[in-house]
Amino acid sequence: MASEPIHGLRQSHSACRHGWIWAAIQFAHHIHSESPQTSVYWVYASSKPRFEEAYRAIAERLQLPRRNDPDMDVLRLIRDWLQTEEAGSWLMILDNADDVNLFYPVHNSGTKAVTGLANENTIARTDQQLLAAYLPKSRNGTILITSRSMDAAERLTGSYKAIYSVPTMDDVQGLQLLQNKLDGDFDGNAATDLLRALDRIPLAITQAAAYINRRAPRVSVKTYLDTFQESDKKKGSLLNKDAGDLRRDESASNSVVVTWQVTLEQIRRERPSAVKLLSFMSFFNPQGIPEFILHDYATDLTDHANRDAASENFEDDLDILLGYSLVSVTATGDSYDMHDLVQFCTRFWISTTGNEGRWRQLFLHSMSTLFPDGTFETWPTCQVLLPHIEPTFREEPPAEGLLDWAHLLTNCAEYMSTSGKFKMAESLNKKAVKTRTKMLGEEHPDTLTTMANLALLYSNQGRWKEAEELLTGVVAMRKRTLGEEHPDTLTSMHKLAITWKVSGRTGDALALMRNCVVIRKRVLGTDYPQTMLSVACLAEWENRGNLLLEGNKSG
Repeated sequence: MASEPIHGLRQSHSACRHGWIWAAIQFAHHIHSESPQTSVYWVYASSKPRFEEAYRAIAERLQLPRRNDPDMDVLRLIRDWLQTEEAGSWLMILDNADDVNLFYPVHNSGTKAVTGLANENTIARTDQQLLAAYLPKSRNGTILITSRSMDAAERLTGSYKAIYSVPTMDDVQGLQLLQNKLDGDFDGNAATDLLRALDRIPLAITQAAAYINRRAPRVSVKTYLDTFQESDKKKGSLLNKDAGDLRRDESASNSVVVTWQVTLEQIRRERPSAVKLLSFMSFFNPQGIPEFILHDYATDLTDHANRDAASENFEDDLDILLGYSLVSVTATGDSYDMHDLVQFCTRFWISTTGNEGRWRQLFLHSMSTLFPDGTFETWPTCQVLLPHIEPTFREEPPAEGLLDWAHLLTNCAEYMSTSGKFKMAESLNKKAVKTRTKMLGEEHPDTLTTMANLALLYSNQGRWKEAEELLTGVVAMRKRTLGEEHPDTLTSMHKLAITWKVSGRTGDALALMRNCVVIRKRVLGTDYPQTMLSVACLAEWENRGNLLLEGNKSG
């Protein structure tokens, strides 16, 4: 920052993420109460899609000009605006900034990446995808960072002196939290024993209190403690499988796992279908899970009647998860958050039951069905879903999910292309072409659609030779499999003619466009929009050619 420092809250090894979230929220409330004119922006920084989604939400809330312009980099738009006087005073909370490689370049030589924000231009030149280049510098603003990583915290703040480690709660703080969470009175001695059994971790305390509230008066603090200790002794099916794997997440303490286990076992007895919803939700990004996609959590992808029943039971199942504090409603009311440790425990449990493949396939199928085609009017939905599907880009799924994956990649590539992210669009399109070719064959209509999309992407970047090579094959195969009069064939002919014209093959371009006009008039009619487009294009070319011919004669 120019005059205001960047501060970091770092989670200590024994503290839960709820601790720093509470501290960040308290700080935000304090700033806003002391200075009501100060704007507070919350930016999730666990991944680039989440970061970008937060910036887009800020742009939308502020109604910034050009926020929906495909040629406008929204990350740069928000950064530049926050650096102006017009933005006023502001606080940005950069939450969950654990992965330093999202912000700074990794040097093969082993030297450290650039520290702080002073070398923004260097970072931007190294890789425009790195997020440090988009953190604003302004005399009017402050950035508060939450992170589990000391390395990330130090690099982002520029100094370890700007870092505050959030400690574990003491007994007094823990009792206060428990009292706030419980609906009724409790025995102080039993509560103190429970707090210590829970390692004073806020997430574990919250889940324990939710369990007690939901089952009171049959369950008290004392009886819950007995259940917890019994479950802790047995370690349950989850911990028995592989405690070593569970320890890969240093914050997944035994108390969190056991409170989750106690809750899960009760839900399985109380309402098994709610466990299905929890399992499905665990495959999403833990923040901002949209409600509209959650109704499809039946046990069998082909059992539509069962899926309809699951959708009817959604509200009751969701109420169970909310009641036990496994998920929470976001401020907008149309999406949900799941604590990352709850997600971690759920995913690990699913892996021990042998059902991971089924839930992963259901997630992929739902996303491939509901992710839009990327046209401008679908951008808001694309932006909401992108953080949840981004992890699927990296690894090819098992054979039964490949066609859903290819469909999802194709639609997402179209969104990336229309929003100007050509590099990512090309990568996704190539994966989709490869997958569809393997599964369906090169001449299948879906394969040819993806190949045509990739060719259009090349054209939009001025890569005419690559576009020509691909379109020539697409036109030939579509003529062979669909026929010359099929609308898809005619679309490819039109695009190939334009490519030839730009590449200097004027004679071939004119001949192909004339043929396209004749067929479109015969098949679609003269007033059909695509026919009119081809007619207008041909007329422009012929008029330009006539003017050139007349100029040569007069010369």
